Amino acid sequence: MMFNHRRDRKFIVFLQNELELSNSDIAVALRHRECDSARLPMLLWQYGLIDLEQLERIFDWLEKQV
Repeated sequence: MMFNHRRDRKFIVFLQNELELSNSDIAVALRHRECDSARLPMLLWQYGLIDLEQLERIFDWLEKQV
């Protein structure tokens, strides 16, 4: 997977290390992100790759990054 922004890379590392998402789970959401303007966390949740608690952790992490 290739990312253009440092923040994207940090986010992917967070998903892998903290939420233990696989590369394939992340890749599924990234492929659909190209076709959809929805944010990656919502796609991960919509596809059942994370639960609501994990979604909250993601939003908390993203908020701290701003």
